[in-house]
Amino acid sequence: MKVNQAPDITTYRAGSLWGKLTLAVLFALVLALTFSRFVSAQAPTPTDDEVNRIAKQLFCPVCESTPLDVCPTEACRQWRDLIRTMLAEGKSEAEIKQYFVEQYGARVLAEPPNRLVSYLVPAVAILLGVLLLARGFQMWLKPSPTADEAPVDVKPDAPVTDPYVARLEEEIKKQK
Repeated sequence: MKVNQAPDITTYRAGSLWGKLTLAVLFALVLALTFSRFVSAQAPTPTDDEVNRIAKQLFCPVCESTPLDVCPTEACRQWRDLIRTMLAEGKSEAEIKQYFVEQYGARVLAEPPNRLVSYLVPAVAILLGVLLLARGFQMWLKPSPTADEAPVDVKPDAPVTDPYVARLEEEIKKQK
């Protein structure tokens, strides 16, 4: 006579209660493991300091010469929220700045995109201006020959070799 023995695992049949229970548990375990891959913890939201670090480098496209981090308008608050969202999505600082440049133009950047050119162009323009002014003063102060003085290399009695000029001189002599 058998006394309450645990059923042997090899004796389970698909139609038995133990078989159905085992299949249900295995199915639940597989579902739990599958859905746990898709469910992830919420990424930490960026702090105000992280948002303001980027917002300080951008100017408000609506207000004139106002950094985005201190602008009190509703539009700027929305743009700061957009920066926060983009940071939460994992975008880099350069990608966020590029987004704002594409949307509003390079005028939203606190620093020009190409610093070397932005410093060299005014310097070269100033140097060219100084050179032009110096040349102008030089020509202004240089004495010009008067009408009474003939240039040294021109002889007044030299024959004219150009036929047009010769004909013109003849016509002038005829009219006198």
